[in-house]
Amino acid sequence: MHGLINRAIQCFVEDSYGSETWVEAAVNAGLGFVEFESMLAYDDDVTPKLLDAVSHVLNRERNEVMEDIGTYLVSHPNVEALRRLLRFCGLDFVEFLHSLDDLPDRARLAVSDLNLPGLELRDLAPGQFRLACDKSIEGYGHVVMGVLRAMADDYGVLAVLEHAGSNNGTETISITLIETEFAEGRSFELGGRAI
Repeated sequence: MHGLINRAIQCFVEDSYGSETWVEAAVNAGLGFVEFESMLAYDDDVTPKLLDAVSHVLNRERNEVMEDIGTYLVSHPNVEALRRLLRFCGLDFVEFLHSLDDLPDRARLAVSDLNLPGLELRDLAPGQFRLACDKSIEGYGHVVMGVLRAMADDYGVLAVLEHAGSNNGTETISITLIETEFAEGRSFELGGRAI
């Protein structure tokens, strides 16, 4: 697993719960170290062990922790750059949703050896979508749900998101837009122009 993914988990715990909590989780995971290097590769079994240890230390369900990680990746000031990159994907939330299919390829443009699971959006009806998330990382759909919740808030959209379970190696998220101009979204500048 790419070090950026494990480092993101580490930063989430440290920024949200403190360094002591992170060290406890790292020890419980049996890592033998407490700092991930962003550009190194780690054995694929490290990440599930780490997520289980974090869930145990926080006394929370793993899926809840994964959704919180997704929210953190978009909303915490320490990772503002990722939010900005995602905002470049669309002028409004619907455009953003339609850009998700290309997210793994865009991530590889930034970090060539980062392989994010695939995403596929389907329009079901006006304001209703289904997002299929490749399940190559167990629970990845929950991380995506956290990202979507934070981005909906960022765009000022009222949306109902539901993790609809997994089947045949795919996790499914149901997305229903209730109101596309529910609140004023966070400001964002594109080329010096506020959007």
